[in-house]
Amino acid sequence: MSAGEPTPPPFVDPPPVKIKIKLADGKERKLQHLTATTFWSADGRPMSAAQFLEVLYGALPEFFKDEDELRRIWSAPDTRKALLAGLADKGFGSEPLAAMQSVIEAENSDLFDVLAYVAFAAEPVTRAGRAAAAHAATAATVTDKQQAFVDFVLAQYVKQGVGELDPEKLAPLLQLKYRALNDAFAELGRPDQVRGLFVGFQWYLYASQQAN
Repeated sequence: MSAGEPTPPPFVDPPPVKIKIKLADGKERKLQHLTATTFWSADGRPMSAAQFLEVLYGALPEFFKDEDELRRIWSAPDTRKALLAGLADKGFGSEPLAAMQSVIEAENSDLFDVLAYVAFAAEPVTRAGRAAAAHAATAATVTDKQQAFVDFVLAQYVKQGVGELDPEKLAPLLQLKYRALNDAFAELGRPDQVRGLFVGFQWYLYASQQAN
């Protein structure tokens, strides 16, 4: 470069290409243009992300009629598990839903947000935002020791996702924090009270809130 020549600007990656899909409700959904992401129909045919989005959108009214019903279903582990099983039976298992989570740039959000975005164009909320709201909501309703366990579970949820809220994870989470289940029950109450705490705080996690 000769003296006096202007320094070229640093190379900047171009912004990712977005695809806008208008669905039957008249609202647009924005997708990343990921050519390497392939989805599959229930009968084994390859689909684009946009095609998968449209098929998923058409199937979701079979499972819930509005966002409030989705919240009620998702807030309880048993009904959430049944919903996920029903979706998997229709070809919408955990892997394609996780892929759609990336396509809509909601990797730090919940699978709830994938369904709410596809079905209702609801803006995703981060898991960290949900956890902060749940902490604030439960603080006045539980003991300090119970709050410490709720916060521990919330931290695992933020790191790992909604799978940490399954009932099957309760005993491993207790052992991870307290080592022995008897020590956990001494801190938190009877087994049925601990399960009630674990299930109950999840309602606050999915209560309506502003996107974060």
